[in-house]
Amino acid sequence: MTRSHRTFGSRRLRGLAAGAAIVAALAVTAAPASAVPSAGSAVAVAGALPSFRLADMAMKDGVVLKADVFTPAPGTPGADERGRYPAIVQPASWGQNDLEYIAQGRQLAADGYVVVTYTVRGFWLSGGKVDVAGPTDVADISSVIDWTLAHTSADPRRLGMTGLSLGGGLTLMGAAFDPRIKAVAAMSGWGDLTDSLYSGQTRHLQAAAFLTAIQTPTGRRGAELDRALADLFADRELPEVVKWAQTRSPATYVDRINANGTAVFLANAWGDSIFNPSEIAAFYQRLTGPKRLELRPGDHATQELTSLLGLHNATWASARAWFDQHLKGAVADTRQPVELEVRPSGRHESYPDWQSVGSHAQRLRLGSANLLGTGTLGGAATTGWHTSVVGGTDSGADGGPTELSGLLDQVAKLSPTVVLPLLPRSAGAVWQSAPYAAAQQIRGSAKLHTTVTASASEGTVFGYLYDVNALGVGKLISHAPQSWSGRQPGQAFPLDVSLFATAYDLPAGHRLALVLDTKDPLYGGRTPLGSRVSFSSPADDPSELTLPLR
Repeated sequence: MTRSHRTFGSRRLRGLAAGAAIVAALAVTAAPASAVPSAGSAVAVAGALPSFRLADMAMKDGVVLKADVFTPAPGTPGADERGRYPAIVQPASWGQNDLEYIAQGRQLAADGYVVVTYTVRGFWLSGGKVDVAGPTDVADISSVIDWTLAHTSADPRRLGMTGLSLGGGLTLMGAAFDPRIKAVAAMSGWGDLTDSLYSGQTRHLQAAAFLTAIQTPTGRRGAELDRALADLFADRELPEVVKWAQTRSPATYVDRINANGTAVFLANAWGDSIFNPSEIAAFYQRLTGPKRLELRPGDHATQELTSLLGLHNATWASARAWFDQHLKGAVADTRQPVELEVRPSGRHESYPDWQSVGSHAQRLRLGSANLLGTGTLGGAATTGWHTSVVGGTDSGADGGPTELSGLLDQVAKLSPTVVLPLLPRSAGAVWQSAPYAAAQQIRGSAKLHTTVTASASEGTVFGYLYDVNALGVGKLISHAPQSWSGRQPGQAFPLDVSLFATAYDLPAGHRLALVLDTKDPLYGGRTPLGSRVSFSSPADDPSELTLPLR
């Protein structure tokens, strides 16, 4: 390695957010860029460390991507008769560079994998413009694999791919478009980018703003991304934004993944405020090859954070076991393929498939409000009532800030909280159950059906489900938005809201509460300020909440 190359590498190290990863980088030995160990020269050396080097990879359009390469030390178990090892390609996550996974790269190499991590085009010192898993990013995946096979001791028959966030989405796109990839582990990625940005026909503005803020100092947006973001923020040309997102959604190409027979591992967080767990579960269900799904408390990319510091991490441990099984032929994992960590207890549950997660449903009718403005949830069915709120006003119920709310739920079991008696009924409609005599094990997506009458032709309703204690303090279990447009003002219409999937144990003695309002800082709602939105329960179409239970 030349002096200029070392100096260049040190500048890139200083850009890495995780300081502990730098320590890991300094602990490895550098190898010449052309070094490819062979079976004849491999000699076991006690205590030998994997080799580490920086690399430049030229793509087909001439753009150069920055990368780092870990190679197993000579004599490390796992090589075939030609001295070639299984290989794992890792695209860096949104706004990060190739040194992001350096701690994991070293560990994988010590376990007998060639590891190539690259900075996705448009970010940091890689060339080109940010494409967000578009056609050029997908073409880069195959080019990176070509480079890996030509410049390392990677075995072309045992190729895997893994990544976090953007890297997770790219990993699934790679599974669709390059059949050489035999196994993937996508962490905090997306299956359907449209649903991530526009679920419930509602713009996820805070998430988009958060990603834009991360990208701005480290990346260069392309024209397509510029246009898509401008249209999303301005609430215009949304069919074109949806088309842009569908092109970048692994769900669009799930038939390709199934045809390739790629083994797919998915890991996400219940509180992911960017890529919600419902769309990941829906994507998982469409896969027909070997597959595994793990969902834990947390927010976007927070459940994997400790791995970037070289610490033990359950998600990465599962991903490595997945690669060992599908690239090394290790004994198959005997656990059932769907594993959930339940909130707030942290208990683990396993299921044979996603359909088994919520084995039965409880239907809770929404009843008329009492003198305090709180309706009944469950109990004797009542119809013929209606309750109204002032549109575009915030009741105080919301999904919590992007990244922070899920992280607090993960580390401190503190989900977004409200005091139910203090919520203004003029801004939010509230229904509450009687205290439950036994714990309720909520598993999956709760679904609301109601009838809406609005004074404007368009609007948005946000649904929130709370765990309420004896003092009236409610902890958020789940939420979701649902928008409408083109409705005749003053004319009733049915509205269905599917809350984001979760696994939550409601303690005995607690109540469930449902809150509906028309404004949430997380989203770009459509309800005009000062308009009226009314909820009702006609006798022939009663309003109810369907609660999935274990």
